[in-house]
Amino acid sequence: MALTGLEIYKQLPKKNCGECGVPTCLAFAMALAAGKAALDTCPYVTDAARENLESASAPPIKAIKFGNGSVMGDETVMYRHDKTFYHETTIIVQVSDALTDDQVSAKLAEINGLEFDRVGLHYSVEGVAVVNESGDAARFAKVAAAVAAGTEKSLLLISNNPEALKAAVAPLAARKPLIGEANADNYEAVVNIGKENSVPVILKADGLDALNDLVEKAVALGYKEFVLDPGTKGTAQQLADLTQLRRLSIKKKFRTFGYPVIVFTNHENPLDEIMEASVYVCKYASAIVLKTSAKAHLLPLMALKQNLYTDPQKPIQVEEKLYAIGEVTEDSPLYITTNFSLTYYSVEGEVESTKIPSYIIPVNTEGTSVLTAYAAGKYEPELIWETMQKLGVPDILKHKNVIIPGYVAVVTAKLKEISGWNVIVGPRESSGIVAFAKTLK
Repeated sequence: MALTGLEIYKQLPKKNCGECGVPTCLAFAMALAAGKAALDTCPYVTDAARENLESASAPPIKAIKFGNGSVMGDETVMYRHDKTFYHETTIIVQVSDALTDDQVSAKLAEINGLEFDRVGLHYSVEGVAVVNESGDAARFAKVAAAVAAGTEKSLLLISNNPEALKAAVAPLAARKPLIGEANADNYEAVVNIGKENSVPVILKADGLDALNDLVEKAVALGYKEFVLDPGTKGTAQQLADLTQLRRLSIKKKFRTFGYPVIVFTNHENPLDEIMEASVYVCKYASAIVLKTSAKAHLLPLMALKQNLYTDPQKPIQVEEKLYAIGEVTEDSPLYITTNFSLTYYSVEGEVESTKIPSYIIPVNTEGTSVLTAYAAGKYEPELIWETMQKLGVPDILKHKNVIIPGYVAVVTAKLKEISGWNVIVGPRESSGIVAFAKTLK
């Protein structure tokens, strides 16, 4: 359990030197207990005190790194509006070693092709899980090696057989795969494999009580690089367990559960599987292992993940510049919008559909939509004209026509007055741009 501020204070040097950035040791102890300070900022803490205070200074959920830069855990809040979420749910697609070599190659090619571009962001699946369904240790090692050779994505190696795991992990240790699963029967052997190869280990038990016992036994072996799997169960119960794990680690500082959590989907139907995975992305899986690898199935899940892990205090924005859509000329229409990514790309897609080469300027409204920006005083005619001048629009276009969103028609007269341009009021919604463009001369 976490230490209180007074318990921490008793183990500090009590110099009140202020070198940690806090005026007194008591204030530093309170900040440390609240997770708002780092123990390393105190230059005088003793080694003995440092060891005793480790639980107070460590994040409530340990950061686990594996594979090609994948990071899980290191979260500090239950809800993103409290602060933000830092490490997106790692999406992993499994490959069975029971497949033929040709099927493995085809599956891996499909996984490598899971690359998406949406609202100016690039998404991809982060990992590949090799699952030992054949029961053959040699086959498992062979498929693991083939997958490692065929992708740069992070690797997950899954087998209940410690000998199979040992054979597969040894040549791939440099890739730092996540391995598992260690259960009540094999945990000692699997944890030791992880320890010997310096790779993180999945601990699996059905139910939180059993998982608590397993974690305590695994930690007693002198290793702490773990990812927790609360077992296979229905979606509702899985959600309840994930929520309890998060609450106990964040709110109660219960260190036994202070590790990232991985979930394996149960549904065989791909659409049901994606729906199930969506629940776990929302609350609170650090990694999800899926069977489907179809682009049409994965894109909605990736979009949901991106929406959840966007900093709510910093909307996604595009650069404020003059965008050319198609083979533009000095006579091409000019549309004005905001730099909120979703707004801009909605407008861009509709402008492309008109088949009329056009210019678009996303005015910097700090990532807010049209109406929100106008209500906040960030979409005034003076700013629009200033942006047009800054981007050299008067020197690029021969005409003097500018199209503004229909929702801010109220700025028409003022913008016309200060710019001398003809201000055309466009549709309120981007979906009306195609029909609107046909009316332009």
